[in-house]
Amino acid sequence: MPIVLARIDQRLIHGITVNQWNKVLHPKRFMVVDDEISNNELVKASMRMGKPAGTGMSIISIDDAIKNFKAGKYDTHSVFLIVKEPRIILDLVNAGIEIKSVNVGALFEEKGRKPYTNHVAMNDQEVSDLKKIASKNIRVFFEYTPDDENEIELEAVLKNKEE
Repeated sequence: MPIVLARIDQRLIHGITVNQWNKVLHPKRFMVVDDEISNNELVKASMRMGKPAGTGMSIISIDDAIKNFKAGKYDTHSVFLIVKEPRIILDLVNAGIEIKSVNVGALFEEKGRKPYTNHVAMNDQEVSDLKKIASKNIRVFFEYTPDDENEIELEAVLKNKEE
């Protein structure tokens, strides 16, 4: 199974993803999937500078990610997949890419998003996308860093918001 974890984090590559999560996951490759950033050479170059030594980094579009996974390009890699929004993971899963668990790490309170945890705010579409992901027997949990005391499951986060 090439994808060791899929993480939703609006900041993509930063200290928590490349230091703290790297120590726990030990991925061979960091993979950012984002149509906009995959076409921005300046941003891609700055992200690559932050990757840990000894790891690879791919910054590719959704279509390229689907094509590469289906072609078996990462079959011998352990991949830490990082995206900005749940829709991207849903697109990958709907295309047949196997993802066992999704970590929701950080989404800012902007663009009509409402806070759900200390680090995650979501709009109705993002909540709906996460529910669709979870309905496919994929674990969806909230954990900012791997050192956090508790991982909070999607159902608990949604229930707490309703109360």
